[in-house]
Amino acid sequence: MMQALYLSFAQLGDRRIVGVFLKSVLLTIILLTILGVAGWFGMLWLIAWSGAGEIVYQFAGVVAAILALVAGGVLFRAVAMLVIGLFADDVVRAVEARHYPEMLAVARKVSVGRGMAMGLGSAARFLVINLALSPLYLVLLFTGIGPAILFFIVNGWLLGRDLGDMVAVRHIDSADLKGWRGSTAISRFMLGLIGTGLFVLPIVNLAAPVIVAAMATHWFHNGFDQGFRRGRKT
Repeated sequence: MMQALYLSFAQLGDRRIVGVFLKSVLLTIILLTILGVAGWFGMLWLIAWSGAGEIVYQFAGVVAAILALVAGGVLFRAVAMLVIGLFADDVVRAVEARHYPEMLAVARKVSVGRGMAMGLGSAARFLVINLALSPLYLVLLFTGIGPAILFFIVNGWLLGRDLGDMVAVRHIDSADLKGWRGSTAISRFMLGLIGTGLFVLPIVNLAAPVIVAAMATHWFHNGFDQGFRRGRKT
């Protein structure tokens, strides 16, 4: 797994990877800005509508801005995975072209529509499951480290599933994906844990979507799917 991480960082200078990185960062910033501005105006309206005191209203802009920034931080992972869903196929193809040309020759191209659907699914699962677990996050606050542990476990599982699928759909039929997921559950979880860690690191998180997509490609082609393939042949 560490080798996959190293190779992913080493290819960040690849022209094709740089292109995807720039497009994904730009689109992520645009979407987060739209959400932030909408959230800011929404909070201003809510504070005014609630009839809060004059002091609160005077600082409404500051409060709304802070809440919009917090929401943007929470939504970053969801938005980033939505965006990389659009460009994941480009990253996977770039990695396969350099390291696994024999697999690139037999891979199927993922349409923009399917990539968008996978990205939307990833973002939706992240938001819905984490919102559903928000009471548990609050209960665990008294432990100090509890919310962080739960966050990594839940989102490591979610991210591992999504990253694995991004590569697997190029090489495994849809009917076989469920069986493949079952045979690679543990390694995908480890992949997701590392990816989740990258998403919470300042500055690194900007490149995290591209890095984790490349990492998932190395992970897929270096033995983690071999047990499933052998099972299919017997």
